Parts: sequence; C-alpha cells; structure tokens
Amino acid sequence: MIKRTPIRLTAGAARFNHRIAGLGFRDGHVLVHRAVHEPFWTFPGGRAEIGETSEETLKREMMEELGVAVTISRLLWVVENFFHYEQRDWHEIGFYYLMEIPPEFPFRPHEIIHRVEDGDNHLEFKWVSATRTALTALDIPPYFIAEEIENLPAAPRHLVWRDGNLDD
Repeated sequence: MIKRTPIRLTAGAARFNHRIAGLGFRDGHVLVHRAVHEPFWTFPGGRAEIGETSEETLKREMMEELGVAVTISRLLWVVENFFHYEQRDWHEIGFYYLMEIPPEFPFRPHEIIHRVEDGDNHLEFKWVSATRTALTALDIPPYFIAEEIENLPAAPRHLVWRDGNLDD
C-alpha cells in the first residue's frame, strides 16, 4: 500500500499546489464551500495525493467532506492558477470536474446545509444560484468560473489564470 502524501511544495515564500475540485449542480444551483475563517467561497475539492488520479482525489475528498459517493461526469478545466494568499505567491495546477451529487445530500438553497472538520479547517457548504451574478457576489476564485458558469465548456479547456495580485 502506498502512503498517501498531499502534493504541495514550498520554495522560499512561494508554494505549489495540485488541487482537484468539482462543480455539482441541482435545480439551477451549484454547491460551494469555504473554511469558516476565510471570507471567500470556492468549489469543493482538495489536494491531490501522490499515487492518486485526479478523479480518485475528487471522489475521496467528497466522501471525506460530504459523506456521499459522487459520480464524476467530465473534466471542465485544467487551470494553471497564480494567486497571492496568506502572504505567499501560489502556483496551483487545478482540475475542475463536473460531478453529480447523490439526491440524499441535502438541498436547501442559500443556507448552510452541511458542516465538517477537515484537518485544521472547519468547512461549511451551501447551494447558490449557478449564475455569474451570484458567484461574483460571493467572491469565488478562480474568478473565470463565474464568467463561464452559465455556459460550461463542451470539451475540457486549458487556462492560465492570474488573479492580478502578483507582481509579474
């Protein structure tokens, strides 16, 4: 058995991360989450581990965080994401999948429907309207997703996204 190690590297003040996230929809809403100490929301997922495929990562993370087995539909985006967070410059490779969340997972739009501890983080989840306006108002990085949420790509797209906080 391979010991699972999260894929994250630190180089001085910079950090590299390999993140996998899923977009799950229900009745015109998309599931989002945040660590309660952070002001922004994002799409549920987590850090890939050595020896694990991106789909395995997403399934594992959703079982750990939501307590349900999701179905992975298809890859939407592969993103080279550059941003500044917690006094660090980050270089992140992100895989964003379309996923199906089983009907037994609660659905009450616009209210916190699930909470879980994930390591040192206390996460909370809610369903929000899957519109550009709603996602922009919530401050959900990476910000290009708000622009594309109402018209998801038919085939996987590769993007390089810089949040504008880096001195290039």
